[in-house]
Amino acid sequence: MSTRHTHLGRSGLQVSRLALGTMNFGPLTDEATAHTILDAAVSSGINLIDTADVYGADANRQVYGHEPEKGRTEEIIGTWLAKTPARRDQVVLATKVYGAMGSGVNDIRLSARHIRRACDESLRRLQTDHLDLYLLHHVDRSTPWEEIWEALSLLRQQGKVLYFGTSNHAGWHIVRGQAVAERRGMLGFVVEQSIYSLMQRSVELEVLPACRDLGIGFLPYSPLYGGLLGGILRKQHAARSKEGRAATGLRSSREQIERYEKACDDFGEHPAVVALAWLLHQPGVTAPIVGARTVEHLALAERALDVTLDSGQLALLDAVFPGPGGPAPEAYAW
Repeated sequence: MSTRHTHLGRSGLQVSRLALGTMNFGPLTDEATAHTILDAAVSSGINLIDTADVYGADANRQVYGHEPEKGRTEEIIGTWLAKTPARRDQVVLATKVYGAMGSGVNDIRLSARHIRRACDESLRRLQTDHLDLYLLHHVDRSTPWEEIWEALSLLRQQGKVLYFGTSNHAGWHIVRGQAVAERRGMLGFVVEQSIYSLMQRSVELEVLPACRDLGIGFLPYSPLYGGLLGGILRKQHAARSKEGRAATGLRSSREQIERYEKACDDFGEHPAVVALAWLLHQPGVTAPIVGARTVEHLALAERALDVTLDSGQLALLDAVFPGPGGPAPEAYAW
């Protein structure tokens, strides 16, 4: 079903059908291993590399509190790019802005001041002169869209950023932001990034329909729902299965996961591959973000590109993990 590359939303930019997520680089994956994973991804045709300025801190610490390790992930990618400068033209480099990168009151969210400074700092850590894609990591209800777009347009004029996107935005946030961009004569957003998987399908109500209508691509993160869809019953003794979202989800959804892994056995495929393949079959999905911690994890994920799920298999997965019932308002009204 899937080709290896597709357009990023309505833009002319071609990106791979899988994106490499780098959130584990630093806290869980050391620099040498991260560089090996990056090499393997590019060699296999994956060109979309996703990161964020706040990545690199211990995942168990407060997400938006100030920790000295923030920025470490961008630094790891930067040293990889610096080793072979020609790599920069081989990848579509995406990072994000919003989270606190210091203790000052203006070191967070989406004021024009923070956007400008955060972009410059990301460029420094990544050792590049431009970003292909810059995403607003979260909605900022305290900053007007006019101010945000004024700051973003300046970055584009300066050649520091080519395309813009959002992350963790509701459907109406995306529509509102896009409307302001269009009034300014700008292309606006080309992608939204949000949590989406068989276990978490809320975006089907409004976010995905809004993106499809506006020609905005969609990058699902946490496609394995923190490992819950990655064959957790097969690796009950692995440390990863004893912590985080996977452990919590397994306690409340064990019967569901048992049905899922049985279905995957019947399909003859690994659960992680099936979860990614399902996302690749969903209308509007550009590229699931694969947060590989090892080269083996990356190779397993790439198998999803060659898996086609038939109508019966898709129906079975829908029965195991019912979605919200379609887009709003039909999902809950006539």
